Amino acid sequence: MAPGKSLAAASGAWIVFEDEAGFSMTPPRARTWGRRGHTPVIRVRGRSRRRTSVAALCCYKPGETARLIYRPRQHLLLKGARKSFSWQDYRELLVRAHIQLDVPIVVVWDNLNTHLAAGLKKYEAEHGWLTTVRLPSYAPDLNPVEAVWSLVRRAMANTAFDTPHDLDRKLRRELRRIQLRPHLTDGCLTATGLAIDQPTPP
Repeated sequence: MAPGKSLAAASGAWIVFEDEAGFSMTPPRARTWGRRGHTPVIRVRGRSRRRTSVAALCCYKPGETARLIYRPRQHLLLKGARKSFSWQDYRELLVRAHIQLDVPIVVVWDNLNTHLAAGLKKYEAEHGWLTTVRLPSYAPDLNPVEAVWSLVRRAMANTAFDTPHDLDRKLRRELRRIQLRPHLTDGCLTATGLAIDQPTPP
């Protein structure tokens, strides 16, 4: 995090963590209450191949309220259709973050091959407001967005969805709930053990 912190301090930028996750019609399971000797059962209408991906940004800057920015994407059930975000999708998400935050951003993300796409690297080189920093390999515990997914899955646990629309509506509602409660986004950073402090003047 030292490179990201020093870059952000020098440019007055936000530090923005990015991650993506997939959600399906099959509900995540969690412990719940039930009558003694009777295991709670949730009936679903078969296994659906419908899936929604979400890319999210946890945004931090000393002295500012933490922000959560996200973009969902439904996957088409067509043969050969892409089942993940393209580098253009990531570019548009970062442009949206830059517009909302209105200052340079330092993006901290993993080494997903799409993050390393030539088109995305070229776009970064051409735009001074964008800087990217790579997380170490296999280090999800350093990304606060992972804690966002944990909060969302906990809220959606044991919920059977009748249609993809129901899934999307619940997903957006939970992300919006976190978005409106900045202390939850702050708590996701705390869970990583990282801290973003006000830089000390020279």
